[in-house]
Amino acid sequence: MGRRRHPILPLLVALTLAAGCGNSADNGTAPPRGAAALKGDPALARTPRRAGEILLRGDASPRTHGPIALDGRYLVRFEQYAPEDPRLDFRTQTAFVADLERQAGVPAVRLFRTARASGQRTVTAHGRFLVDVSFGDFPYVLRLTPVRE
Repeated sequence: MGRRRHPILPLLVALTLAAGCGNSADNGTAPPRGAAALKGDPALARTPRRAGEILLRGDASPRTHGPIALDGRYLVRFEQYAPEDPRLDFRTQTAFVADLERQAGVPAVRLFRTARASGQRTVTAHGRFLVDVSFGDFPYVLRLTPVRE
């Protein structure tokens, strides 16, 4: 006599797999839509992207984005925010730390190490990089804008 399968088992397996699968294709780069785009997002996230810009978002650290391809000079800006306390003084909080890495865990270009709500700097980078946000206790946005010479 052959083994008989329980008819619900394939359904349970399919539901379990579907529950663990999310759309990770945007790698945190897609801007929010609808009401989420307006409520609590900093200006850096709401500004429409220009040609060649890269927008990265995260709700917490540590988080690694990428890889992303860079070729030239970029104005790199960050903004962190506290949706529950829009007037929070970030100077009294954990420093926001972000780096460009050629391989995971090996910083190649230091981006930020500061306890502030926002910051910017210009970097030159060529190749594929990971953007590693290793410290910061709040949601953040990073925007890399090509600098035209």
